[in-house]
Amino acid sequence: MEKTNSQKIQLGIFVIIGTLVFLAAIYFIGNKQNMFGNTSHLKAVFVNVNGLQLGNNVRYAGIDIGTVREIEMINDTTISVHMIIDNKIMEHIKKNAIATISSDGLVGNMIINIIPGKGEAQKVKNGDTIQSYSRIGTDAMLETLNVTNENAAMLTADLLKITQEITQGKGTVGMLIRDTVMSKNLQETMNYLRITSKGTSESVASLNKLINDLNRKDNVIGTLNDTVVANRMKKIVINLEKSSGEIDKVVTNLNTTITNVKDGKGAINYLSNDPKLVKQIDSTITNINKASIKLNEDLEALKHNFLFRGYFKKQAKQKAKQGK
Repeated sequence: MEKTNSQKIQLGIFVIIGTLVFLAAIYFIGNKQNMFGNTSHLKAVFVNVNGLQLGNNVRYAGIDIGTVREIEMINDTTISVHMIIDNKIMEHIKKNAIATISSDGLVGNMIINIIPGKGEAQKVKNGDTIQSYSRIGTDAMLETLNVTNENAAMLTADLLKITQEITQGKGTVGMLIRDTVMSKNLQETMNYLRITSKGTSESVASLNKLINDLNRKDNVIGTLNDTVVANRMKKIVINLEKSSGEIDKVVTNLNTTITNVKDGKGAINYLSNDPKLVKQIDSTITNINKASIKLNEDLEALKHNFLFRGYFKKQAKQKAKQGK
C-alpha cells in the first residue's frame, strides 16, 4: 500500500522531533555529567563509600561542581574515588579541603561533599588527592541505637524494681515514705534547724553590730584603732621601758647600799651599830626638846611683857587679816 504525501510528511516531522528530543536529552544528561565542559580530575580515598555509585553528584560548599567518574577498590580497607570537577570551581578548591560521603536528603542518593579547609593553602591541581573523612554510617548508627535501647530497657526495669521496693516500704527511701514516726522526727528536726538558723542569724547580726561599734572612736577599742592614740601608747610603752631600766639601776644601787650596811660599811652602819653614838644622839635630842620647851615658855612670858605686848598684838592682827 503506497503512502500518501501527508503521511510521509507526518512521519518526517515525527522523526525530526524524536531526533531533537534525543539530542536534547543527551545534551542535558551529558551537561549534568560534565561530559561536554572543561573538567579536571580529583581523587579521595575512603574506608567505606556507603553505597556511593558512579554518576553521583559532587558538591563544594553546597554547589554541584561535578560527578563521580570511577570507584576503585585498592584493598580491603582502601577505596579510591575519582571525581570530575568543573574547571571554574577548581581554582577555588584548596589542598586542605576535606571530602565526605553523605546522603542527598533523608532518602536521596549518596553524594560527595567537599568541605573547604581552614587557613591558607595552595590550590589543587588536576589529578591531586584530597583528604577524606568517613562519617558514621546508618548501620553503625542503628547498632548504637540498638545498644542504647537495650540499656534504656535495663534501666527502666531497674527503675521499676526500685519504685516497687519504695512503694512496699523497703530500703531507706521506702522507710522514710511509709514510716510516720520517722516523718514526724524529721519534721521536728527541720523545725529545730529552722529555730537554730534563726538564732544563728540573730547572733550574726549582733556580732556585726558589735564589730561596727568596735570601729567607732567613742569606745576603748575604737580609740585604740586610732593611729594617733596608737603612736602615743607606743611612746608610753617606750618610756615605761626606759623607766624600767632606770628603776633597775636604782634597785641595784639600793641593793648595793643594803649590802654595804650589812657588811659594816658606811655611815649608816656606823650610826646603827655604835651604841655610844646612839646614846649621845638621844641625849642631844632630849636637850633640844628641853631647850625648845624653855624657849616656848620665855616667848610666852615676852608676850605678856608690856615692852613686847604691842608687837605681838600687831602680829596677831596681821595673821587675822591674812586668814580672812
